[in-house]
Amino acid sequence: MSDASLAQRALRCLDLTDLTDNCTDQAIDALCAKALDPRGPVAAVCVWPQFVGRAREALRGSPVRVATVVNFPAGGEDVERVTDDVREALSDGANEVDLVLPYEALRRGDRAVASDMVEAVREVVDQGRTLKVILETGMLAEPALIAEASRLAIEAGADFIKTSTGKTPVSATPQAAEIMLHAIRDSGRPVGLKPSGGIRTLADAKTYLDLADRIMGPDWATPKTFRIGASSVFDALIAAIEGRAGSAPAGVY
Repeated sequence: MSDASLAQRALRCLDLTDLTDNCTDQAIDALCAKALDPRGPVAAVCVWPQFVGRAREALRGSPVRVATVVNFPAGGEDVERVTDDVREALSDGANEVDLVLPYEALRRGDRAVASDMVEAVREVVDQGRTLKVILETGMLAEPALIAEASRLAIEAGADFIKTSTGKTPVSATPQAAEIMLHAIRDSGRPVGLKPSGGIRTLADAKTYLDLADRIMGPDWATPKTFRIGASSVFDALIAAIEGRAGSAPAGVY
């Protein structure tokens, strides 16, 4: 596959993201304009809950979905507060919810706390909308814990499992993504993968697409099953599609 074709494939699987602390209405407008690029469009935009309504209006009539984050980024354990936040986001027009797993509970061995959170949010997020569960793999760190978190999220009803918030020192890694893909494959369920955080070049995107192709099969990774959560990779993908310098060669990681 040429770099341009690879970049277009990645672009269509992109959750174009702005979760900066100083995000503004103008930044959301610019994000949504990028999302509608004719070479895409991207799969979704991912924004803070307070910007869901604005993004929904900007993208009205397009296939681009609106995702937001809850229990973010700390992965707290207050189920009632989180489900209230989810209801509000859905009423504002969110199509997708990215929920941070209570990963500290899992680290201390309290699997039920983490499972209860995902199950409660799953009940609120109806099947017409998408629930992505952020495992925060950089904080879980140990392969066995990443595998356990993956299985827990899948069993509790996740539509996607996602590596990271992008707010910790270690975000997505190929090693974590490989563990998660094996958990998805072994589950036999139609669950997707979202590597997120630190993906900045075409080479980065290729690494994760190649993993998905190898483990799940070459036709598996589509916007329905595979997303890339990123804010900075968009320009590199467009540069590669246009054949311009500025994107790292896809063969380099």
